[in-house]
Amino acid sequence: MTSALRRIGSILLFAVVLAACATRVERIGVDEVRDLSGVWNDTDSRLVAEEMVRDVLSRPWLSEFQQRTGRRPAVIVGTIRNLSHEHINVTTFINDIERELINSGRVDFVAAPHERGELRAERKDQELHASEATRKAMGQELGADFMLQGDISSIIDREGKRQVRYYQVDLTLIDLADNRKVWIGQKKIKKFITGKSLRP
Repeated sequence: MTSALRRIGSILLFAVVLAACATRVERIGVDEVRDLSGVWNDTDSRLVAEEMVRDVLSRPWLSEFQQRTGRRPAVIVGTIRNLSHEHINVTTFINDIERELINSGRVDFVAAPHERGELRAERKDQELHASEATRKAMGQELGADFMLQGDISSIIDREGKRQVRYYQVDLTLIDLADNRKVWIGQKKIKKFITGKSLRP
């Protein structure tokens, strides 16, 4: 009897251990902020993009260009380099910037080089297969007036179970006609992290 009770107890204990190890999933709002590790995350990407786009659109270059040409400037995002200590999905950050700029209605946005290749192939295909009324002609692309380039860098200060992670995002808007830098933006983020296991 004791042996049977021990066996039942072992089975129950095993079941409890398995239940404790089970993965739990909880859906949260996409705008909800949850910093789990302290590293660069989706919230950092979105907030930095929103703040920097607000800044670039409030500077004199925009009204000066509109007064000179009578139209909205066309912008393209060039290279934004990740110079930080960690893997940062720069594509997500670029998409956040593009979304904010396009949705502002203040600038036109030109497709990136990898997107243009596919679009050009489609226009070439239309020349052969689409009706004349719906065909999109080659050589009608909108040329960019300005290119946005930049870097994401970081500094980590660590001691024991405490860590300060510092991020700096530098963006520059350059006039493609004469290489003039018409805007330089900078955003800094600092996080103080404590815990047993800290990422390098």
